Amino acid sequence: MEIIVLSDPAAVGRHAARLIADVLGRRPDPVLGVATGSSPQATYSELAALVREGLDLSRATAFALDEYVGLDPAHPEAYRSVIHRDVTVPLRMDPARVHVPDGAAVDLRAACMQYEEAIEAAGGIDVQLLGIGANGHIGFNEPGSSLGSRTRVKTLAPRTRRDNARFFGGDAGAVPVHCLTQGIGTILRARSVLLVATGESKAAAVAAMAEGPLGAFCPASALQLHERATVVVDEAAASLLGDREYYDFARDNAPGGALDFD
Repeated sequence: MEIIVLSDPAAVGRHAARLIADVLGRRPDPVLGVATGSSPQATYSELAALVREGLDLSRATAFALDEYVGLDPAHPEAYRSVIHRDVTVPLRMDPARVHVPDGAAVDLRAACMQYEEAIEAAGGIDVQLLGIGANGHIGFNEPGSSLGSRTRVKTLAPRTRRDNARFFGGDAGAVPVHCLTQGIGTILRARSVLLVATGESKAAAVAAMAEGPLGAFCPASALQLHERATVVVDEAAASLLGDREYYDFARDNAPGGALDFD
C-alpha cells in the first residue's frame, strides 16, 4: 500500500486524477470503478479538466460501487442520478457504458449476480476509485462485512445513514435502509485501487485502514491485501497516521520519481 499525504483536498484531487488518467490513457477500452460521496468530488473535477484538455474517455466503461434500494432511480440522490451528473456528463462518457447496480430490481439477488457478471464480461476493472466512510466502510460494506464478499444486498449502519443525511436535507430517516454494493472481494479483484480521503472526520478510519490490524471491523483494512493499492489523503485525514516519516520519505523517493500505480 502506497500512502501519499498532500497538503489539501485540491491537491488530493489533482494527484488522484493524474493517476487515473495515466492508467486509463494506456488502454484502448479502459474500465473505471467509480464511487459516490464527497471524497471523490475533487478527483472528478480534475478528471473533467483533463478531458477538456484532450483525455478521451468515450470508449471507457464505468461501474459504480453501490446503489440505494427502493429509491426512485430518478431521485437526485439515487446513485444512478449522481453518477450521471458527476461522472458521465463531465467526463464525456457514453451513458450506455456507465453501469450502476439496479436498486429498483424486483429480484435483487439476481440483479447482484448480473452486476458481477457484467464486470467480468467487461474484462474486470482497471482502476477502482474509493472513498472511505467514517466507520471504515468502502462501498457500502459496513463493519462486519465478509472480506471475500461479492455484490449483494446490505443493511446500512445507523452511522452511515446519519452521515448521509446531509444529502437528504439533513433527515436521516429519508436515507434508505438497504443498498446494493460491490463486495470487498469484488473490489479486491480490480487491477489497481485508489482510495482518496480528506478532512479530519476521516482520520481515524484512514489510520485503522492503513495501520490497524486486518479485520472485518474496518472493512477498508482489506486493502492491505491488494498488491496495487494507493491511498491519497490530505494533512487532516492523515493526522492520526503513526508512520508519517516513512510515508513522506517514500513519496519523495519513489523509484523512477513516480509511483508504479499500474
